Amino acid sequence: MDYDLIIIGSGPGGYVAAIRASQLKMKVAVVENAEIGGICLNWGCIPTKSLLKSAQVFEYLSHASEYGISVSGEVKPDFEAIIARSRGVAEGMSKGVQFLFKKNNIILIKGYGRISGKNSVEVEDVQGIKTTLSGRHIILATGARSKELPDLKQDGEKIIGYREAMTLREQPKSMVVAGSGAIGSEFANFFQSIGTEVTLVEFLPRIVPNEDEEISKQLERSFKKMKMKVMTGSSVESVDTTGEKCIVTIKTPKGKETVETDIVLSAVGVTANLTDIGLENAGVKTEKDKIVVDDYYRTSVDGIYAIGDIVHGPALAHVASAEGIVCVEKIAGLDTEPLNYNNIPACTYTNPEIASVGLTEQAARDSGYEIKVGKFPFTASGKASASGAREGFIKLIFDSAYGELLGAHMIGANVTEMISEIVIARKLETTAHEIIKAVHPHPTMSEAIMEAAAAAYGEVIHL
Repeated sequence: MDYDLIIIGSGPGGYVAAIRASQLKMKVAVVENAEIGGICLNWGCIPTKSLLKSAQVFEYLSHASEYGISVSGEVKPDFEAIIARSRGVAEGMSKGVQFLFKKNNIILIKGYGRISGKNSVEVEDVQGIKTTLSGRHIILATGARSKELPDLKQDGEKIIGYREAMTLREQPKSMVVAGSGAIGSEFANFFQSIGTEVTLVEFLPRIVPNEDEEISKQLERSFKKMKMKVMTGSSVESVDTTGEKCIVTIKTPKGKETVETDIVLSAVGVTANLTDIGLENAGVKTEKDKIVVDDYYRTSVDGIYAIGDIVHGPALAHVASAEGIVCVEKIAGLDTEPLNYNNIPACTYTNPEIASVGLTEQAARDSGYEIKVGKFPFTASGKASASGAREGFIKLIFDSAYGELLGAHMIGANVTEMISEIVIARKLETTAHEIIKAVHPHPTMSEAIMEAAAAAYGEVIHL
């Protein structure tokens, strides 16, 4: 065998798995057809956060007087420079992964990889030259791409996906965003913040529909405060792109409505990259457009594994990374435990941010729990008031019988940095009493976690 492990794909699943495998003394090759680091690093998680940071800085400068700062002259966004900064951040991170590959003696093979047999991978380079690699184990980590709907076909110019949204040549004056999940909400927030008139369209009854209902309502209030138009229970029926503007027909609960806009951004989800990766060559089993795997990411074929967006589970970068580590450690014979998908944090980097883990209030009730719910608003937080970030709240859900922390739901400034406390608490089976008695520093935003737990048990101090 040429390698102990061959990985197809270098995203947050593939490159993390490769590094951990190298640490465990495996000879590793990674096959990548595009940029090192995958979609997340190059066209997703990292560059979008750069865009949102630029929007946040613009907001700060626009409201500098509220902080006692006088800014002379007009404050306006330089769209071209914002995009350039975003691309620069992504390129820097990609180079960082390349450095890690060299540091860990991982062989990077550029080209399109597909399984050609149980222990072999065919790699086709840009010239069309094909070579075959052999490996004892093969991990598929090919990720996902922007999903296309029949009535919303992307042309890359007037109807675009997230990738084109990050490289627009000029800022659109108006935009319709279809889909209000993390991707759609973040882009809607970014463009509205820098002056684009955004219409956000969501098919389900509320935006960020996977979040707790109270979180959805708070984000909608925040978006409307920004003058964003939010249309729930609605869907884009058709887009006429023949003229200078896009004529978008939207089906709403009150009937059809027509919106004229510069660009339509389709953010209706992602589709797993399963086409032409050789699944049929090895007989790898799929189900509902995902590869079937066990708790350690073994497919139906011995020696072939799959992780990340191509298997069932949350399509999140940190999930792919965790799956990659579990998979590789199992291959190496370590005593590792399966990933607990009930304790996976989700983050949306809008302004205000959203972070959550575990059961929503409704899901907890539907599961038959008798619950205690504690909420603490940031309007009562000294740090939030001093920071000028009083929007949002912390909401914790406990099992009444034992004090088990069933779920946490946060919306506000920097909550994506606070959710890890809850993930660790749930991992350690921490109870409400232990959270209440754990001294949190003052003044901090994270005090709200302790206060929310106390509120569930009638012990809250600052409400």
